[in-house]
Amino acid sequence: MGKKVTIRDIAKRANVSVTTVSQVLNGKGNRFSKSTCDKVFKLRDEMQYVPDFHARSLIMQGSVSTIGVLIPDLSEPFFGTFVEGVQKVAREQNVIPLVFSANRDPKLEKEYLQQMVSRAIDGLIIASARMTTDTIKQALGNLDIPFILFDRNNAQEGTRVQTDDFHGGQIAAQHLIDLGHKKMVYLSVDKDTENFQHRLSGFEKVLKDNGINFDESTDVLYSELSREGGEAAAKDVVASGATAVFCGNDDMAIGLLKGLRELDVRVPEDISVIGYDDISLDEYVYPRLTTVHQPIYDLGVGATEILLDRLNDKDVDEKVEKFPVHLVERESTARPAK
Repeated sequence: MGKKVTIRDIAKRANVSVTTVSQVLNGKGNRFSKSTCDKVFKLRDEMQYVPDFHARSLIMQGSVSTIGVLIPDLSEPFFGTFVEGVQKVAREQNVIPLVFSANRDPKLEKEYLQQMVSRAIDGLIIASARMTTDTIKQALGNLDIPFILFDRNNAQEGTRVQTDDFHGGQIAAQHLIDLGHKKMVYLSVDKDTENFQHRLSGFEKVLKDNGINFDESTDVLYSELSREGGEAAAKDVVASGATAVFCGNDDMAIGLLKGLRELDVRVPEDISVIGYDDISLDEYVYPRLTTVHQPIYDLGVGATEILLDRLNDKDVDEKVEKFPVHLVERESTARPAK
């Protein structure tokens, strides 16, 4: 690997001062001749100069903001779409997002949070169901760094974006009831988070309001929060005798479809499956997955817009911005077999 080219190298080749090169490359070369500017730009390209971001930020007097985005797992389609929304606003507003994926490891979440703070991040978007506000504030110390929360539990205070998971659970239950199902189970995660609990609460309320028996001790099944977890849960789902299963998210639902297929259980003829999130893969599995839609991309957009508003005005009031959910009916749900 060759030595990194610096503005001193360009200045030497151009026979001008380092200050001249610095100002030309940072858009402040109005007082220099066109030939000098052209020479600097030509050498920059020939020598493949890459500017040092931190030095450039000092020169530009902080005109380029950097935001940190902490998510549980970038390999999940849900969070990939969320980050796409973040990036859209960041590009439009000349902001650089640094994305950290913690692989759902609480220790790694804390480590990454500390690293972002040490890198002089201007603001934070934190998507974690387990990290508390106290943990975040301890990492920030006395630094006045605004942060936006997403996919959080109730042990939080502050500005956040969220969807109504309770209503989402109600939507799933009502859809299955309308199809005529009487025996249903809920597939949750081993380490339950509050968004999954809210989905269960909404689901259970609608069932009970309609006189349908639901016992959490037998009708809530657990697996890992992954497609592999959903696949592994297939035997328990079949053993439950349910005619329909509501999965806490689409990844588990997609895994469950595979597991049921391997057991020669037909979906939706033998059992209906409904997921939660509406990730892009839902259109490409067989049968196409019925699910509760969350506006994932819009959540990323909204979180970033709110954060940038707070960067521009740190005295703005704390707020919770809620986004709607709705049913997307596809082919994985149907009336139960007689």
